[in-house]
Amino acid sequence: MDQQKAREIKSQLADYARELAERSGAAIEARDVPDAAEVVRAPTLAIGLAPHDDGGYAIAVRYRLGVPTARSIARKVASEAGDTVDVRRTGRIRPLVAAAAGRSGGSPGESGPGLRPPVVTAYATGETGRVRPLRPGVSIAHVDVTAGTLGAFVRVAEPPVAGADAASVYALSNWHVLAGSPSARAGDVVVQPGPADGGSAPDDRVGTLAALVPLEAGVTQTVDAAVALLDEPAVDPEYPVGRITETAVALGGEAVGKSGRTTGVTGGRVTAIELDDVVVGYGDGLGALRFDDQIEVESTGDGPFSRGGDSGSLVYREDGVALGLLFAGSETGGANGTGLTYCNPIGTVLERLGATLLA
Repeated sequence: MDQQKAREIKSQLADYARELAERSGAAIEARDVPDAAEVVRAPTLAIGLAPHDDGGYAIAVRYRLGVPTARSIARKVASEAGDTVDVRRTGRIRPLVAAAAGRSGGSPGESGPGLRPPVVTAYATGETGRVRPLRPGVSIAHVDVTAGTLGAFVRVAEPPVAGADAASVYALSNWHVLAGSPSARAGDVVVQPGPADGGSAPDDRVGTLAALVPLEAGVTQTVDAAVALLDEPAVDPEYPVGRITETAVALGGEAVGKSGRTTGVTGGRVTAIELDDVVVGYGDGLGALRFDDQIEVESTGDGPFSRGGDSGSLVYREDGVALGLLFAGSETGGANGTGLTYCNPIGTVLERLGATLLA
């Protein structure tokens, strides 16, 4: 079916899924249960569009493995959709980096429920060391967060902090990488590498938190994003596919890549677009948040497309056009069983931050 027809059916099926959940007494809003683990166990479905072999679209239905009621609802929704449906199971979906001890309400050394901490430095295959000049794919984080990935360099049209101007250069990553807590404020120190990889202030300071898109419990989100004003504007903006200065809307089926702190350069395929009601567990303080209009990617290699610590990576087509900002992943699912990755549409990210990719 064409995209417009698929969108109409998606909307109808989303209403049907909510009705089934309400009948079962299983409909749970994120704001009603502060514990992320409890909300993610709720039998909610994510529904979007999946590329179809005929060049059109099928309806993408995603439910969490191990939740019988969700599976039952997914089957009924799939039956209603007919032949043009793509049903997949996922594990728990979590951000791919965690707040450091004391920022998410956990005890020292803990990451908090629902959060997926970065892979330890010794087992990461990406860039976890100190890198100057800065380049995409390296370890970076707020001084009180563990470690994530520097996704891209951007400029911001209206400087968000004192001392910045139109020529200033910013690092783009996720809110949970560059801020990590509702208590984070503009001016907080950002280090490279991230603290989990040995970075500390003042020796490894590279900039300060400048702007973010707030995350709020009980509010449906579209992006997990923030930028840091860099102390040194001289950077290396090259990716494995060259410099990336253009963006596009994901259509589904694209071959994509990313360069991340943990898994390095990996390849994947866009398996769903416009996914709504993607429930992501953020742990204490925020609980589980729902995201709409998300992009799903599965690995096309033997290993996962992403793991903990890859949050903030820019996801791009093989021709060097940016599609999304990686922010979360599931523990299982995908063609090779290593999990599914979720990304915010890059156009929405840049629009919310008033930013453009560094030319």
